[in-house]
Parts: sequence; C-alpha cells; structure tokens
Amino acid sequence: MTKTFTQPLVIGVTGLNAIDSPGPGIGVIRALREGLGAGVRIIGLAYESLEPGIYLHQVVDKTYQIPYPAAGTTALTDRLQYIHQQERLDIIIPNFDAELYNFIKISAQLQLMGIRTFLPTHEQLEMRDKVNLSQFGKQHNLHVPADQLIYKADELDKAAENLNYPLVVKGKYYEAQVVQTPEQAKNAFYQLSAKWGTPVIVQQFIKGTEINIAGLGDGKGQAISIIPMRKLYITDKGKAWAGITIEDEALLDLARRFTQATHWKGGFEVEIMRDQENRLFIMEVNPRFPAWIYLTAGAGQNQPATLVKMALGETFEPFTQYQAGKMFIRYAWDHITDVSEFQQLSAFGEL
Repeated sequence: MTKTFTQPLVIGVTGLNAIDSPGPGIGVIRALREGLGAGVRIIGLAYESLEPGIYLHQVVDKTYQIPYPAAGTTALTDRLQYIHQQERLDIIIPNFDAELYNFIKISAQLQLMGIRTFLPTHEQLEMRDKVNLSQFGKQHNLHVPADQLIYKADELDKAAENLNYPLVVKGKYYEAQVVQTPEQAKNAFYQLSAKWGTPVIVQQFIKGTEINIAGLGDGKGQAISIIPMRKLYITDKGKAWAGITIEDEALLDLARRFTQATHWKGGFEVEIMRDQENRLFIMEVNPRFPAWIYLTAGAGQNQPATLVKMALGETFEPFTQYQAGKMFIRYAWDHITDVSEFQQLSAFGEL
C-alpha cells in the first residue's frame, strides 16, 4: 500500500462527460469524496475538451487529457507516466467500456509504477460482451433475449424473420434503438455501425419493467455489494433520469449468480427486463460502474469507495443491508467558466 488513509489518496477517474447520456465519472467522484472524506485528490482523465466534469473544480482537482483508446496502449502508458510524474497517482478507475481493454492490458505496468487498478480480466470482459451474452446465458441457465449479429444491412431481413418486430438494434459498445419496421431497422443499423463499428446486435424485444443492478465483485466469485434500482424516468436515449432502490431477493440472487459464474473483479451493471411472467431477462452487462452509481452511496453501500479500499488490499465480507426506497433524480444546470480554461486544456492537455 503506497499511502494510508491519513494521507491524500490520488485517484484518476475517467468518464467526465456529464451530459444527457452521462458517463459514470462524476457519480464515482461524488461517492469517493463522500466515502473517503478530505483525504482524497481527484485527477480527471478526459478525452475531449468539452467534458463538463473538467470545469467542475469543486468535483475534480485537476484534469489531464489522455489519448483515445484507438491510439493504443503505448500512447496511453506514455501519457499516464507523465501524469504520474506530476501527481503520484495511487489508483485509476476507468469508466468507459471502450477504454477497458487498454487499461486491463497495461494494468501490470501500472502496478510497477505504483498505480493500482481493480479491473476484470480480458476473459471476463469477453464473457459478458454483447456479442457473447446470449451464449453466456445458455451456459449458465440465465434468461437472455435471443439475438443475431449483423455485419451488413441486407442481413436485417433474416434477423427480423427469426426474431420478429419490434426489435432492439444495439451498437457494439453503446446505444440501442427499438425499431418497428425494416426502414427503421436499416436507419438504426447505419447510425450505430457508423458510430461504433460492426457487428451490430439485433435483439429480441422484451416488454416489461426495466431494472438495473449495480454490483461490485471481488474477483474470487463473491459479490461484495449489490444494489438494484428500478427506473422511474427514462430519456429518449434509454438512460435512467430517475430511479429508486428496490428490495427483491430474486435480483440479488441473479447478481450473485453472475458474479459467481464470471468471478468478476470490479464494478459492473446488469440491465434487466422483468417480463409479464415475472422472468428476469439480462439485456446487457456493463463492465464498469453505471452513471447512477452515487445512489449506492445514498443507499448505504458506497461501491466506488469500497473498490478503492479493495484495490489497496483491504478485504470485505459481502454487504447484507441497504436502504430500499432511496431515489435519485438527475438534473442539468448551466456551469459558467472562462474560455481561457478551455484554451489551456486544448493547448496544453491539462487544467
């Protein structure tokens, strides 16, 4: 352990895009500040100069730009070495699906530098990937909607014949659209493949109640924390804008089964649809904390703060209690800053 909790912990956090489809970074940081107190210094790691979290100085102490995942691991390692020289990072918490492959690949190098992570393996990452989820469900006797991987638009007709309309068309990494007609399906395919590449996933539509579960696995088969949340308000992009923690043993059991099957290490989110027959369908498994992660702190199981302590070597027994009926309601406000801050970040890559 490089530092104790009596000294400032320096934690790098990505996902500062607090927009209408927010990244998890700001929620993670709020939970860290609440759970770790004054002894924490937050270093924002941003990809774009207009990520709002960069300019929220009461949230983020300093921000550095890092290269996009497509730049590869060498570029990322070089940049993190520079940041580490300036800040003496203790821990990095990545919060985007697309960046995890690189961070996992360099985690051993980061460890040698004195920077800890608490991440799944590449094998665990692949196991729950959208393109493999249906097979994962069959292997572990979990309900997953039928799906088909599409590489060309003219494959949509065959998928629709097998799965029937309405369909859910999903991007490789993010975004999903419910489509009712072949024309809508083609439009969704072109939009999502242009943005995220192929394959595009065409999935059976399940009608029901949307529930999300935030979890934290210890890497040995135990779920240390599980918080289920029912969506109360959903944006046109399918994001929860309000939600409430619920008490349901079936949801807790499903999360435990997922963690045991994968030996998941780190944060995760399971997106569930409960159908009219009360079956729980796994729609997606996100390999990091969700944007609504601060609700876990409000409900009594601060998952980001617990992850930090686990990364530093502490061990935990699974949490057994949380508060049901805790709500979150997301809101937007205009933050005023000066163009000089934007110019400084754009020119020098740090603010």
